[in-house]
Amino acid sequence: MCMWIMSDHAIPRSLRFMNGFGVHTYRMVNKNGKSTFVKFHWKPKLGAQSVTWHEAMRINGADPDFHRRDLWQAIENGAYPEWELGLQLFDQEFADKFDFDVLDATKIIPEEDCPVRIVGKLVLNRWVDNTFAENEQVAYCPQNVVPGIDFTNDPLLQGRLFSYLDTQLKRLGGPNFTEIPVNRTKGCPVHNFQQDGHMKMNNLKGRANYEPNSWGGSQPRENPYTGFRTFPEDISGSKCRRRPESFADHYSQARQFWISQTRVEKQHIIEAYSFELSKVKTSAIRQRVVGHLRNIDHGLAVAVARNLGLKELPPAIQAARPTRQDLKPTRPVSIILNSPGIMTGRKIGMFVTEGADAAVLDAFNTLAMPEGVIVEYVCPNVEGFVDSKGNTRKGNENYEGGISPLFDAVAIVVSEAKSKEITADLFARDFVMSAFMHSKFIAYTEHALPLIKASGIDPEKDGGMMKVSGMKDCTEFMALGRKFLRFWERGNLVPETA
Repeated sequence: MCMWIMSDHAIPRSLRFMNGFGVHTYRMVNKNGKSTFVKFHWKPKLGAQSVTWHEAMRINGADPDFHRRDLWQAIENGAYPEWELGLQLFDQEFADKFDFDVLDATKIIPEEDCPVRIVGKLVLNRWVDNTFAENEQVAYCPQNVVPGIDFTNDPLLQGRLFSYLDTQLKRLGGPNFTEIPVNRTKGCPVHNFQQDGHMKMNNLKGRANYEPNSWGGSQPRENPYTGFRTFPEDISGSKCRRRPESFADHYSQARQFWISQTRVEKQHIIEAYSFELSKVKTSAIRQRVVGHLRNIDHGLAVAVARNLGLKELPPAIQAARPTRQDLKPTRPVSIILNSPGIMTGRKIGMFVTEGADAAVLDAFNTLAMPEGVIVEYVCPNVEGFVDSKGNTRKGNENYEGGISPLFDAVAIVVSEAKSKEITADLFARDFVMSAFMHSKFIAYTEHALPLIKASGIDPEKDGGMMKVSGMKDCTEFMALGRKFLRFWERGNLVPETA
């Protein structure tokens, strides 16, 4: 878990590019009573994408509503966010082959061993009408299942089956929260004996509010045959208060996750640990975490220790079980290795001046629209600007607020008349330097060259920068961004300022 949250998975480009999966293992039970273990997954249709640690901090300051705004904009534009529902299905025999316990919520089952089967999808095609009524009053409880789904003895899941109901009782004020409109069943009326309680919405008739009773008639009755039935699993062994031995391997899958990452993603994990541990004020805690990292990968521990300035490498934390060295990389846990090769849903930030080349602006807009790419203008003021043909174009951000971390790729479109002025603008330099530092693909026009060089960058020595003047150049630039999304070869070299 710690490796996941320190990786790029924890800082998604937006919610539209975020994988979702349950940590728990459930059962699926067919009409004949046969049980199959299942893990649920949500796969974003646009592919997973992240931002860098430094970008995330800047985005949070520039726009605290960034993720909500992104969803809103996508839905308003008709580019509905979509996820595919996938299942990992396996039986007891398959589960018994693993050294770890499949009921351990901190473990994953590699997709190479058990592929994810896509069975459905989720599409967000509208925004809520009322945030309180539709969002704040929603009560999610894991014990709310449909026929055919049952629970396992996953200890964390068993705890949640109790605690989540308790949470909703306290949060929403009473036992009848299931009758609030957003939680009420649709097309399937619920019959029970609950009467006169707090928040009771239905006016139930009848004298009995208990069962069994002798009043008869059409009163509800439980049915042990058509109602919920627990899978009749055979259980043996001693009941005791201790963690199972099958849960004792804490480092092998962490190492597997580490070796599954690309060089760039590994560097991001090192930087994340270094950043977070730099905020820890107690040296002993910093050393202890590095001691845990030694059980995962020696190079990882050395890099983090060096960044923290530790004079000696702390000893490794004693592990309950030795870290397995034979687990192979699992490609699906890498974001970069699973790039979708599309720019759909991404955003290009056009940093423009007055008199910006209309041919370049039109080319990017023409190419972006059919591919579902959003083009936004960062200009002197948010009211807009006048391009080289005298057309007034509406602005989206001004120089101070439209920082490059808000975009997936950028284009610097500067007019000859404004070249000298914009070269001296510190906000303009920051835009260029940030885009360069964060490995963005950068398009630029001829008169933007002085600004780029003043930012300490030589575009002719960088494969992620391209001079554009019309449709042909812009098409090549879009193809480059579509294939790679980021120019990671640039590394994290910070250019020298002029």
